[in-house]
Amino acid sequence: MRRTSLVSCVRGTTAVEFAMVLPPFLMLLLGIMSASVVVYTAASLHDAVEGAARCYSVNASQCSNATTTQSYAQNLYLGTGSPTFTASLIQPGCGHQVNATLNVVLGTGMAQWNIPLSATACFP
Repeated sequence: MRRTSLVSCVRGTTAVEFAMVLPPFLMLLLGIMSASVVVYTAASLHDAVEGAARCYSVNASQCSNATTTQSYAQNLYLGTGSPTFTASLIQPGCGHQVNATLNVVLGTGMAQWNIPLSATACFP
């Protein structure tokens, strides 16, 4: 007669190891995806500000004043949330300047972070 003990039994070890590895792996994967969304939002914000500053300086028919430039920048923006754009004409050294600010909320099930993003662009 052969005697088996719980210590020498290996049935189900794969399921236990999978259950131990899955939660940290999913947290890492979701963290990478959330960070990627924040980076994409920052890049889109910078792109919209640069495009609007250039339009304000070069294309007087489409971006004739600060209000039309702000709406142009809002149309260029492709990220999450709705940023606040400001456009102004600054003569010494900068030319037409466009600013944008946005607070991105990065939330998980247990914690929540507020990430402030801002972008500024000048085009002479």
